Amino acid sequence: MTTKPLKVSEVNNYIKKIFAGDWLLSDIKVEGEISNFKHHYSGHMYFSLKDERGKLKCVMFKSDNRSVNFELEDGLKVVITGYISVYEREGDYQLYAKKIEKSGVGDLFQAFEELKNKLEKEGLFDISIKKEIPPMPKKIGVVTSSTGAAIRDIINVIKRRFPIADILIYPVLVQGVQAPKEISEGLIYLDNREDIDVIITGRGGGSIEELFAFNDELVARTIYNMNTPVVSAVGHETDFTIADFVADLRAPTPSAAAELITPELNKLKEDLYNKFIQLNRYYHYILESQNKNLEYIKKDLNYYNPVNQILDKYQILDNLFRNLIMLMETNIEKNKNKIENLYSKIDYLNPSSSLERGYTIVLDENGKLVPSLKELSVDDTLNLIFKDGMVNIKVVKINKGEFYDGRE
Repeated sequence: MTTKPLKVSEVNNYIKKIFAGDWLLSDIKVEGEISNFKHHYSGHMYFSLKDERGKLKCVMFKSDNRSVNFELEDGLKVVITGYISVYEREGDYQLYAKKIEKSGVGDLFQAFEELKNKLEKEGLFDISIKKEIPPMPKKIGVVTSSTGAAIRDIINVIKRRFPIADILIYPVLVQGVQAPKEISEGLIYLDNREDIDVIITGRGGGSIEELFAFNDELVARTIYNMNTPVVSAVGHETDFTIADFVADLRAPTPSAAAELITPELNKLKEDLYNKFIQLNRYYHYILESQNKNLEYIKKDLNYYNPVNQILDKYQILDNLFRNLIMLMETNIEKNKNKIENLYSKIDYLNPSSSLERGYTIVLDENGKLVPSLKELSVDDTLNLIFKDGMVNIKVVKINKGEFYDGRE
């Protein structure tokens, strides 16, 4: 017998009626741990309820969640009263919560807190032991899933910001039972290579159980014992894992991790160019300053140069010699004038000059000058010297007191 095919919406509606008719599903209490909690801006709450073996989608509408008097968050263990039905549009069955009661802290969250406290007491989170991230890594190791969005984001950011860096990917599982072991093996492998400058490990966002591989003690101790700096990039900005606390640097997202460990090449080029300009200016400034100093030194050398000093002394000597000659010439001229004056006086006083003027010189017979009549006596013989000769006379008469002018 051939049946008419049903539409998808008809199937979903049929299943919804079955759920509605089931006495257990129409009024049920379910205990589990909240994960992936979202409080929509509309006021409705969307989350999952899970245990160690399964997960159930849940929704609590705004009209019902007003009765909840505590904050819902991932890791919180609760008991939900409600009903199971089908969301026909998506074909998903989910728990429609009418009442939520706190049951206690979830097992995964409790395990997280216990491990965190244990490792913190041992000093694995100590800031003083954090290794410095290299400013310009040549080769970057990445331990994450090879198929997730995280690796694509990391590669895109690194190639955009610092394309000269090489990337070595060690693909691992990032959730599930085998994930911690693979993550640790990947970290150890990259740490043993000598060409890796920094390592990123992480994954994209998810529920607390999906991120729990990075809350594993093996992963934490592996990161702690690494020689290569490790950047933890797990989940979204609000997600924290044990790996974040142990790592040398915690990044809020995988993209942020790639930004934090890589400089922007274009910015580096610009900074380098600006430094070159500054260095060039400084070089020219130093060169100009040194040239000025050389000029000053040259002037000092010229000033203190012995040759120049000797030449200066020569000039001083020349000046002194010239002054000496001038002084001598002045003195000679002065003395010459003085001599000429003396000569004129001598010439004036010279008896021959008086003779030339008509005067005579009277000498006694012994050739002695007779200056006055007092020296004469009548009958003395005298010699009269004229300018052109001498005569001998005899004193006949002496007229004392009278000046003879030659006239009778």
